[in-house]
Amino acid sequence: MDYKLCDGEYRLMEIVWELEPVTSTQLYKECLPRLGWKKSTTYTMLRKLCERGLLQNTDSIVTSRVKKEEILSYDSRELVGKRFSRSLPRFVAAFLDGCSLSEQEAEELKRLIDQSREKQTGLSDGSKREEGR
Repeated sequence: MDYKLCDGEYRLMEIVWELEPVTSTQLYKECLPRLGWKKSTTYTMLRKLCERGLLQNTDSIVTSRVKKEEILSYDSRELVGKRFSRSLPRFVAAFLDGCSLSEQEAEELKRLIDQSREKQTGLSDGSKREEGR
């Protein structure tokens, strides 16, 4: 499935994720003040996202067919792949250039890295594999 979204599509998806299940009428009413979209624009975008399988509109009830985390994961991989030659360390270095991390943010990043390593090596619950036995 193609998860690539333009800015407007992503903004519509955010509204659906926030409110789902939402009627198509309520969706239009939310898009008007938030995005400045007329009814026809909202319904056109809704139709396109339904055709791509990202949203579902059944009996005028709109729901998502993909989670926000799936889209964010896809976008992140695409960005790192295209702009940083698939190098996560390059991405992190560029992101952190000129920024400062709080102790809490640094600990959270360390925790995420540790969790990723555990998934890759099959370790769980922070347990360590005994080597040489």
